[in-house]
Amino acid sequence: MTATAQQPLGTPFSAATTAEDVVAGHDLSGKTAVVTGGYSGLGLETTRALTAAGARVIVPARRPDVARAALRDVEDCEVVPMDLTDLDSVRSAAAHMKDALGRIDLLMAVAGVMAVPEWRIGPNWESQLVANHFGHFTLTCELYPLLAAAGGARVVVNSSAGHTLTAMRWHDPHFRTGYDKWLAYGQSKTANALFSVHLDTLGQDDGVRAFALHPGKIITGLQREMTAQEQIDRGWVDERGNVIGADFKTASQGAATGLWAATSTLLEGRGGLYLEDCDVARLSSHDTPMDDGGVRAYAVDPEEAARLWDVSLAATGAAPIAASRK
Repeated sequence: MTATAQQPLGTPFSAATTAEDVVAGHDLSGKTAVVTGGYSGLGLETTRALTAAGARVIVPARRPDVARAALRDVEDCEVVPMDLTDLDSVRSAAAHMKDALGRIDLLMAVAGVMAVPEWRIGPNWESQLVANHFGHFTLTCELYPLLAAAGGARVVVNSSAGHTLTAMRWHDPHFRTGYDKWLAYGQSKTANALFSVHLDTLGQDDGVRAFALHPGKIITGLQREMTAQEQIDRGWVDERGNVIGADFKTASQGAATGLWAATSTLLEGRGGLYLEDCDVARLSSHDTPMDDGGVRAYAVDPEEAARLWDVSLAATGAAPIAASRK
C-alpha cells in the first residue's frame, strides 16, 4: 500500500524552497512541537520557523547549555536535557514532557549522526542505529499518549538518500562481523523510513500520521565526524571549506521538506510516506544513483517496517503502542 502511494503530488514548492516559504501563511499558535537536534543545522532552522509561526517548541538536547546559547534569541522555546544514545536519558526527558505538556502536535526527529567511527553502546549495539533510530523510536513510543491527545499530530523523521546504501541487515544489524561506517549510516536511515511506515499504521486511528524524508544535500554539523580531506575528495567542499558540490542546499532549504511534512494540507489523510523536495518521492530502482532521488521499495515495505518495529520494541523495552492505549 505504501509503495503504490509513493507518487509526487505536484506541489507549488521545489528543492529551492526555504523554511520561510513553507511556513508563510501558517498560524501555529496553540501548537506544541518537539524538535530533536533543534539547536543546530536543520534543527535550528526548523525551530526558528515553527516559533515564528506561533508554535511552542521543546528542544531535547544532549548539550543543553550549548542549546540554550544557540536559542537565546528564540521566543517560546524550552530546552530539555536528553541524549539519544542513552535510553534512560530519553525516558527521563519524555517523563518531563509528559508532566509538563497536555499534548504534542508535532514531533520532529531531526537529530542524527553520520559515518561515525565504530562505537559500541550498551549490549554491543552499533551507535548510528542507536542514535538515529532506537533513540527516536523510544522517545516517540514514550510520548505517544501526548501525540494521540492532539487529535491530529504528525511525526516527521529525517531519513536520507543514504538509505539507498543498504536495506536492513537482519543477519548482522550491529556490524559484529565487521564495521563499515557508511553502511551503518545507510541502515540507520532505512530504519528511520521504516519506523515512520509502521508508526503511521499504528497511529492513524488516533489521528497520528508519520512521514520520513530526505532533506537534501547540506553541509551542517552532520559531517563533523568526516575529515576535511574526505569532504574534499567527495567534491563537497574546496580546500577552504567552501561548498562546491552540485545541488547542495542551504540549511533553510534543507529544513523545508520537514516543515512541509509538518504543515501541508496536501498531506491530510495521508501518511507512511517518504518525502523529498517538499513533495512525495517516487520509487527508485535498485540501480538508480543516490543523487537522482526517490525511495527504495525496501524502505517503505510494510512487512519490513513491522519486523523492525518488533525488533526495536524487544531491544529498547519501549512502551508499546497498542489499541489499549488509544
